[in-house]
Amino acid sequence: MSKIISGKEIAQDLRNKLKKEISELKNKTGKVPGLAVVQVGNVAASSVYVKAKTKSAIEVGIEVIDHHLPEETTEAELLKIVGNLNNQNNVNGILVQLPLPKHINEQLVLDSIHPDKDADGFHPLNVGKLSIASHNDENLLIPCTPYGCLIMLKGLGVNLSGKNAIVIGRSNIVGKPMAQLLLKESCTVTIAHSRTKNIEEICKNADIVVAAVGRPKMVKGDWIKKGAIIIDVGINRITIEVEGEIKNKLVGDVDFDEASKNSSAITPVPGGVGPMTIACLLRNTTIAFKNKNR
Repeated sequence: MSKIISGKEIAQDLRNKLKKEISELKNKTGKVPGLAVVQVGNVAASSVYVKAKTKSAIEVGIEVIDHHLPEETTEAELLKIVGNLNNQNNVNGILVQLPLPKHINEQLVLDSIHPDKDADGFHPLNVGKLSIASHNDENLLIPCTPYGCLIMLKGLGVNLSGKNAIVIGRSNIVGKPMAQLLLKESCTVTIAHSRTKNIEEICKNADIVVAAVGRPKMVKGDWIKKGAIIIDVGINRITIEVEGEIKNKLVGDVDFDEASKNSSAITPVPGGVGPMTIACLLRNTTIAFKNKNR
């Protein structure tokens, strides 16, 4: 029977450790980490994510500086706000919730965040540091989702060195940094994507499968090598019929029911990678605070 990797439990453990650490930092410095959360508009999913991030931050003792801006906010106005937050002493991490309205250049805004306050770990300077670092440095601001995946993998107590890993998806947010993190653990890494030929055969040779392609149940059970570990990053909303009624359901990029028959461990959707992303955002904010107050 495949082990279910509970992101909820691992994220709770990480938050408990951060809460204790932040309490100690407050006693030592008289200050706590500050996270600025910037949301533009009222996209329902964004509001849900912002609420969850804010709640978790407050629970561990991080001060939240909230900026909820109207949909019609201009790019120039948003850049000015980010610039002010870059210079604000009580702000250690800045999170600009995506997606932004179409009239705003997302990359321009993300690049305007000072790299020392880049809570998401998306700034080109932090991406570059991750690429050239010889190991997974505790002081780096690392993209939250892939780092959460790595924590879950290492929590299994398996020696990752020498393992064949496949990362399905090549996004800047998950796929590419995930590959970098696995390389630093001495895995042999293949990045696959929508144009990869014979992806099923490549997958069958992998000891570790990280699926982050955004296609519901793309990875089938017969793609999975016996005993492989599966980290499913996908969050896809599909409609299913239950007793004649159409309902929405969240599924991953992996066919969980079939793949779990072959895997030794697998993350569920929901309750897997999602909670880890938020916990790692809090981790980055705390690291940014410590880097500043050394």
